[in-house]
Amino acid sequence: MELEKTAKVSLVGAGPGAKDLITIRGLKVLNQADIILYDALISDDLLSEIRTDIPKIFTGKRCGQHSHSQDEINELIVKYAFEYGHVVRLKGGDPFVFGRANEEIEYVASFGIPVSVVPGISSAIAVPSSQGIPMTKRGISSSFWVMTATKRDGTFSQDLQYAAKSSATMVVLMGIRKLNEIVKEVSKYRGSMTPIAVIQNGTTQHEKCYVATLDTLNNSIGEVDINKPGIIVIGDVVADHPSFFEEEVQRILHHAI
Repeated sequence: MELEKTAKVSLVGAGPGAKDLITIRGLKVLNQADIILYDALISDDLLSEIRTDIPKIFTGKRCGQHSHSQDEINELIVKYAFEYGHVVRLKGGDPFVFGRANEEIEYVASFGIPVSVVPGISSAIAVPSSQGIPMTKRGISSSFWVMTATKRDGTFSQDLQYAAKSSATMVVLMGIRKLNEIVKEVSKYRGSMTPIAVIQNGTTQHEKCYVATLDTLNNSIGEVDINKPGIIVIGDVVADHPSFFEEEVQRILHHAI
């Protein structure tokens, strides 16, 4: 006779994209799950590392196309916890970096279900690092500011303006669709030669990185796929990218001809 399983929930950060950048603890918890609810940014490669007998349900949200609303996801977590036992909620990056983990924890806990969190490597740091772009550098940048581009009502977060006025490295998540507007806003406070990088599919085999300055990004902005998520990095540290100097020389020569 099968023993009744105890309802519990684990929130696991999957890391920035590559399957081998999840933590050892995270992968261990995934293989202890009774059911997994995973987000849009979770790679098939990572899912293939999980036991095949564990049910896996997609609950992703991307570019306004949501398979489930947040309220529906909250309800599913509780429903499956009581039905299956151990639910693992698998999120891209780290659950607490724009992952709405608090909302899910509060809802689940209100039913008396215990919740644990396995931190993940945040894409905000790992993706630029994979391209050789540091967040801080002695004599260049002593801090970095991670922010989302817009608020719930679609307007710019005031943090974007505050960060642009500072000397900190700016890391903008979920801002690809408003890339033009972000560049215009930041350009009000930072010089036209400020380096900028746009990175998509970070840490995966499909990773693409575009480097330029605020003034010259328009030359390559058409290559950016606005239907895919990405990270925007603005600040002098972007000049450490291996191709930045070469890119700028080519642009200067092109305009000189």
